Amino acid sequence: MPYANQPSVHITDLSDDNVKFSIEDTDLSVANALRRVFIAEVATIAIDWIQIEANSSVLHDEFISHRVGLIPLTSDEVVDRLQYSRDCTCDEFCQDCSIEFTLDVKCTDDQTRHVTSRDLMSINPRVVPVTSRHRDEDAGDYGDSDDILIVKLRKGQELKLKAYARKGFAKEHAKWNPTAGVSFEYDPDNAFRHTVYPRPEEWPKSEFSEIDEDQYQAKVDTTGKPNKFYINVESCGALRPETIVLSGLSILKKKLSDLQTQHSHEMQSDVLTIT
Repeated sequence: MPYANQPSVHITDLSDDNVKFSIEDTDLSVANALRRVFIAEVATIAIDWIQIEANSSVLHDEFISHRVGLIPLTSDEVVDRLQYSRDCTCDEFCQDCSIEFTLDVKCTDDQTRHVTSRDLMSINPRVVPVTSRHRDEDAGDYGDSDDILIVKLRKGQELKLKAYARKGFAKEHAKWNPTAGVSFEYDPDNAFRHTVYPRPEEWPKSEFSEIDEDQYQAKVDTTGKPNKFYINVESCGALRPETIVLSGLSILKKKLSDLQTQHSHEMQSDVLTIT
């Protein structure tokens, strides 16, 4: 297709947690490839190793480890400088491939103590639970925050652990997923009839609809082909949404470059073999 290498991008909305943009003059496979890369191949930092030293709560160690591992951590300023643990020369953990966290809470009152992401202490102030990003600015009461609940303790119960966060991506485990959701649509008025509505008038219109208010879907276009894609990327807080998009584009570009290079080498090998 003559326009495949000349797509145009228009950003319609950008906030701390969300970015919306449209991309035109490209193929459906490209838009879907971007969606998959944003979700599965953009690196973040997440807790990957936990040593529980004391746990007298009602939840067993594996349950707590799983909950702690899924807490999103701020990664914007550190993830690019951090090495993957498999590439690091250290034996287990070092400052080049990991971030240390500690948690030590004991309930000494009759009131139930909520152990939350606020209680996770990091040695690196730039890598903290996303709900603790503005901890110093939050002057609210203890129960009014958005901190992520880990476990509840009654009087006499305690939880003490040490953890290390590592760099990874969601192809390895979902805890490294930088997005809360990525969606795209290419036919807001259902002209291609890729979706069949039993009662079109009962379905809400897309925010990108271009038909009149008294119409419920466009006329059928049997020869049409998707050409414009509306993409929405919502961040979980680990990375800024624009960082997710730019990193995803770089990763996809590198994958295509590596494919092209490998293909060239294979072609040269085939020519030498035939000769």
